[in-house]
Amino acid sequence: MSAWVDDPASEPPVRRGRIQGPPIALAYEDWGNRAAPPLVLIMGIGAQMVLWPDGFCKALTATGSRVIRYDNRDVGLSGRFRMSTPAPSMWRLAMRAQLGLRTQVPYTLDDMADDALRLLDTLNIPQAHVVGMSLGGMIGQVMAARHPCRVRTLTLMSTSTNQPLMPPPAPRLLWKMWRGSMPAPAHVRQARIKSLLHALGTAQYPVPDSELEHIVRTMGDRGLDGEGVRRQVWAVLGTGDLRVYCRAIRAPTLVIHGTGDRMMPLAAGRAVARAIPGARLRLIPGMGHDLPPALWPMLARLIAEHVGAPGN
Repeated sequence: MSAWVDDPASEPPVRRGRIQGPPIALAYEDWGNRAAPPLVLIMGIGAQMVLWPDGFCKALTATGSRVIRYDNRDVGLSGRFRMSTPAPSMWRLAMRAQLGLRTQVPYTLDDMADDALRLLDTLNIPQAHVVGMSLGGMIGQVMAARHPCRVRTLTLMSTSTNQPLMPPPAPRLLWKMWRGSMPAPAHVRQARIKSLLHALGTAQYPVPDSELEHIVRTMGDRGLDGEGVRRQVWAVLGTGDLRVYCRAIRAPTLVIHGTGDRMMPLAAGRAVARAIPGARLRLIPGMGHDLPPALWPMLARLIAEHVGAPGN
């Protein structure tokens, strides 16, 4: 079941909705012409759909796509997962993940991929072009491997195979991410998240302070949940090595990775491109782990060219 709120006055038109469970409610936005090829955007850990900035979504719709962005479970306006078992040991999860082993967790990336498919089903979309960033790229890998007939093309940005012994994120970023998920007064939480978003970028492609403040305020208004962020981290660690999924992917795949990414070092992007048959790797000099406005035209063009390539 879906609740709709249309904004026909916007350009492009935006339809907002929330599909109900089971297993969990998902909030989404559906941009542009319903008859255009659908492009589903999946964001990263703790990242609400608004981190696919409005301007970037407009750039994608201008290339001729219908753009669908949504909040993953446990963030933003989507539902919260209610745990019935004790929290897993982060230390044990991290150690097993370094060995490439799966661990029982409240939910896995498979469950998060099923959420995306449930959204497509609700919108009566049999097949879509999928764009995933960071955790969203991992979800995209699982989705394309398990449901090849539903994923027409795959674009993976700033992501990883989650395989053992990869270079880790910069410790400073991990600390900022973890601190941002800790309980604190709203203004403190928002200041911490702004600091994290700033650190994810690079000096070569700065994001205006006004843009960061707008995103952080919007995220605060839509709901911040540190426990949800931790459950998403558990999902990544508990799912383990994704290369078994990568080898099964048959969708035409474009891997986009910034050379300045300190959250997912460049080796991670190269590993994704090696693991997926026929994948193409496009490196963006100086790009970090974010979507700076200066790169929106280039990124929209790369995605549009991939989606519109002969045979895709």
